[in-house]
Amino acid sequence: MPQTSVHWDARSRQTLVGVLVWAALLQATPVLSQNNVARRPAPSAPATAPTPGTHLRDGQAEARLLAVYKLIAEGRGREALKQAETLASDYPNFQLAQLAVGDLLTARTRPIRRLGDLPEPDSTRSIQAATTLEELRTESRQRVDAQRSRPAAHTIPAQFLELPPRSRHAIAIDASRSRLYLFENTATGLRLVADYYASVGKLGIEKTVEGDQRTPLGVYFITSRLDPATLKDFYGAGALPINYPNPLDLSRGKTGSGIWLHGTPPDQFARAPLATDGCLVLANPDLERILRTVEPRSTPVVIARQLQWVAPHSVQADRKAFDAVLNAWRSAKTEGDMKRLLGFYAPDFQSHRKKPLTEWTQVLQTETRALRGRELHLKDKSYLRWTDSADTMVVTFGEVAEGARTGPVKRQYWTRRGQQWQIFFEGVIG
Repeated sequence: MPQTSVHWDARSRQTLVGVLVWAALLQATPVLSQNNVARRPAPSAPATAPTPGTHLRDGQAEARLLAVYKLIAEGRGREALKQAETLASDYPNFQLAQLAVGDLLTARTRPIRRLGDLPEPDSTRSIQAATTLEELRTESRQRVDAQRSRPAAHTIPAQFLELPPRSRHAIAIDASRSRLYLFENTATGLRLVADYYASVGKLGIEKTVEGDQRTPLGVYFITSRLDPATLKDFYGAGALPINYPNPLDLSRGKTGSGIWLHGTPPDQFARAPLATDGCLVLANPDLERILRTVEPRSTPVVIARQLQWVAPHSVQADRKAFDAVLNAWRSAKTEGDMKRLLGFYAPDFQSHRKKPLTEWTQVLQTETRALRGRELHLKDKSYLRWTDSADTMVVTFGEVAEGARTGPVKRQYWTRRGQQWQIFFEGVIG
């Protein structure tokens, strides 16, 4: 976009009041202050223009857009326009940037009542444009609200009870905020390293059947990394499939497939908050960061209606309580006590090969005999808790017999029935 010289004369300053009203509607007060900088992770990129020819970094466009909003809220319209024009030039497909430029230019001639202030629609084409504008307003509010209501420092989503060192990263999505949070699993626990705007299904969340255009809720894992060279432009920088439907979904009769984290086509920087057929969609620079960072199979992805953020120490009691349950299961298997071992399995149990409990009993007998009295050790344990109408624990561990160097990696799904935890799924995943 060409640079436009704007002289903010008295009339311009007067009409800027309309833009300030627009900023207030967005709650676009300063998102960074001396009081809250310490509790925010370092920004992914500075709110300045990138050097020509350099890679567009994750989070940069949003940070710069919010900087424009901040300038507008402070009444610094000339600076806001300059930064908005540079942003729109650097990201020509970023519609919110283009919209900010348009509103700031329009403010020179008349008051702006709202973001994308256009006359009421009087034709089908105008109605379609009005729909797009409303989606952009919602996107803008979601981006601003996510910055204004950031999780407290050092808190984590309640689903992450325990992650092993082999899970180097974790992802959590808050659908109510159109937000994806990326964590690094460090020696001292999970650390929030970045967060991004993300789109979900056209009809919202809680997927149940194939084609319902909803995004699933639950605990999932990235299963693979798809080569962008093999994908249509529609998927942008690449794609990361997740394991929907998981065993809990299947036990509830849910259907569908092909739920991915993926990017956007070249002509689109971001999609509306509700815009996909069920996938999770990020801007390409943001997805590229995810693609470079996460590891298939070991990276959990929690998708929640609204994340509950808790202090890590607050989940210790639940983790220890469940650890005692899993250790009791391990002990029964080590000792070959089939009666006690089978007491941990739900009557409606199914294995990864859809074997019912009667057939799985034979598998357990074979495995306990193979131990020949050796102690069974559980390595690299992962506990992920999902609570909705039921309380579910997704457990992953390496099962290694005393004296052996390696063993199978297993995943179990436990459900709480009354005061008892029972396994309703078990399978080997590696």
